[in-house]
Amino acid sequence: MKATIPTAVVSALLLTCVYATREAAKKNKKAKLYVPQLDCDVKAAKILNPEFIAKCPPGCQDVKYRVYGTDIYASFSSICGAAIHSGTINKSGGKILVQKVAGQSGYRGSFSNGIRSLSLPRWRESFIVSEGKPKKGVQYPSTLEYASPKSTSGKGGSQRKEYQTTAVTPFLATHTATTTPKRLITTTSFVSTTPKPTVPTTITTTVTTQMTTVAAAKPQVAMHKVRDIGSSSYVHPAYSSVAAVASRQIQAAQGRTQNQAFKGTSSYASNRNAPRLNTGLQRHEPSATFRKPASNPANLAMETDLWKPGSSLFDTGLSSKEDVIPKPLAPTSQGNPNCKVDLSFLIDGSWSIGKRRFQIQKQFLRNVAEALDIGIAGPLMGIIQYGDDPSTEFNLKTYANTKDVKNAIEKILQKGGLSNVGRALSFVNKNFFEDSNGNRGGAPNIAVVLVDGWPTDKVEEASRLARESGINIFFVTIEGPDENEKQYVVEANFVDKAVCRTNGYYSITVPSWFTLHKVVQPLVKRVCDSDRLACSKTCLNSADIGFVIDGSSSVGTGNFRTVLQFVANISKEFEISDTDTRVGAVQYTYEQRLEFGFDKHTTKQDVLTAIKRINYWSGGTSTGAAINYAFDQLFSKSKPNKRKIMILITDGRSYDDVQGPATAAHQNGVIAYSVGIAWAAQDELEAIATDPDKEHSFFVDEFDSLYRFVPKIIQNICTEFNSQPRN
Repeated sequence: MKATIPTAVVSALLLTCVYATREAAKKNKKAKLYVPQLDCDVKAAKILNPEFIAKCPPGCQDVKYRVYGTDIYASFSSICGAAIHSGTINKSGGKILVQKVAGQSGYRGSFSNGIRSLSLPRWRESFIVSEGKPKKGVQYPSTLEYASPKSTSGKGGSQRKEYQTTAVTPFLATHTATTTPKRLITTTSFVSTTPKPTVPTTITTTVTTQMTTVAAAKPQVAMHKVRDIGSSSYVHPAYSSVAAVASRQIQAAQGRTQNQAFKGTSSYASNRNAPRLNTGLQRHEPSATFRKPASNPANLAMETDLWKPGSSLFDTGLSSKEDVIPKPLAPTSQGNPNCKVDLSFLIDGSWSIGKRRFQIQKQFLRNVAEALDIGIAGPLMGIIQYGDDPSTEFNLKTYANTKDVKNAIEKILQKGGLSNVGRALSFVNKNFFEDSNGNRGGAPNIAVVLVDGWPTDKVEEASRLARESGINIFFVTIEGPDENEKQYVVEANFVDKAVCRTNGYYSITVPSWFTLHKVVQPLVKRVCDSDRLACSKTCLNSADIGFVIDGSSSVGTGNFRTVLQFVANISKEFEISDTDTRVGAVQYTYEQRLEFGFDKHTTKQDVLTAIKRINYWSGGTSTGAAINYAFDQLFSKSKPNKRKIMILITDGRSYDDVQGPATAAHQNGVIAYSVGIAWAAQDELEAIATDPDKEHSFFVDEFDSLYRFVPKIIQNICTEFNSQPRN
């Protein structure tokens, strides 16, 4: 006799289940609505979650919240600052979606939405920000997991901010590995939570062999995507699906020689462009010898996912025909990585050079390209030909290997005209080094000018503007004017006015076109010397440097003379002129005094003499008022394109506020360094400095140790100049 369940009981159970389901849905909905809060200074690198939604507060547009990059930001950036820069939110704050992505080889700075982002040569991790709307089917953490480094003591004993670890609230079980970085990936890491398309369960030998062939054809791609697969390997959760596909390809490649039956029946080798699914054949079960031993969780995940019951072609992660067909192998040479520079050659196409010497010039360029080893990981090269007017023969992104560059050079035709070098330099400055033309941002920009005799226009102003935009200019002058011909030169000493005047480093004089080949190696060596390019004593010099010197009673006469020697030692490192670096100085106590302005002295010797003649004042310490005064009297009169650098030296705590004046100076483009001695307040030094984390703030116990900071300050100024975006 069969037992029967009353209808009322069944109905009650159904109502209970429906009610419980609705209540659970309400709870889940409420849980999703909670969004973690961020502070303006939180950097993406401090948060371990690969993808999350958070809320930014108002006021994150302040210049102290540094941002690096455009659209894709280095993880060293303020998250909320990047969100404002990208236009995702405004200064009032709001919800944002943050996704971690791979590190970039270079980050380009730009000015957008009231925020100036900075350039960065490279960084290990990046992120992107978008509108804070959750993706369908994705559940985001309600609490964020922060990195928790040990508390470190800053200069002068101040404590750095310590990030505490907050446990992430668990959500989907299959999503645990994705939201917990730097842990071993579990079997479920590679299992998609989204429904997969229904396909026939029969898979032929042909399909299996296609996977094997793809993996064999592209082992270098797979090895790039999954690095060091082992028991202690770490695959970023954001790329787990890509890692799974690549790992399966490696597995198939390693196993293909162990299963000759699969290889022998492959029809793909004879017809790569037409892969087909023959659903009429019986499915082949994989041989045990074909499987890779699951010696670690990553391999176990791959094996379980690849051979789980009912698996199909779609389970492999290859979603299109293009993913299955092997891609051409990459070029064998990526260029010389020790010479990663962006080069423009300005070649003389004027009628005065003649056809024969124009061919010699082209051969010289081919020899240079050969010596440089052109490639995407090394130097890139473009050519502008000038005569009456300049024109681009090819830009940086046109050719990415030496062979193609040499072939392109051979096809260049002489255009004729005059030798208007100044016009050509203006053209390069305004048009050539653009992102759209292949400029890489982190690579130094170099313009090499070849001149037959002398220019027919002026070069000084065009060269100055180009140098101030960050372009390193080299001149190669062939058969220059002799004494009788100098009267015909439009601008006397045109080479000295065009290049960085550093003992002839940026200029090469060749007596005859027939000896031009001898300077190939010397020129290549110079343009590839990245340290010299980044820190040359003149090409970093497009700056107005203002020293703000504490003359209060606590300093004393003897120590004040030591401070002046420190100021002189820094000034010596720069090529000082009206078109290069200019130096000014302010002394302050309760009051302020302009010792000399930027336009007062135009030679290095005059500046050093003026520093020596500064008389000690004595009095109180009002540092905030001094910063305001320096901006009004010095930096407000700085030239366009000049970097504004303030170096403030003090020995005690200020009687007035320094935070407000310092912030105003930063927002107006002043790069500030603070140097504190003895009783200087560490918190004030960090407030004055543009970026204390990048060693813009220094502290020393005694005046006699000031000299130790000179090399570090010079190095920082050089590095920042090389990474600043060009105007």
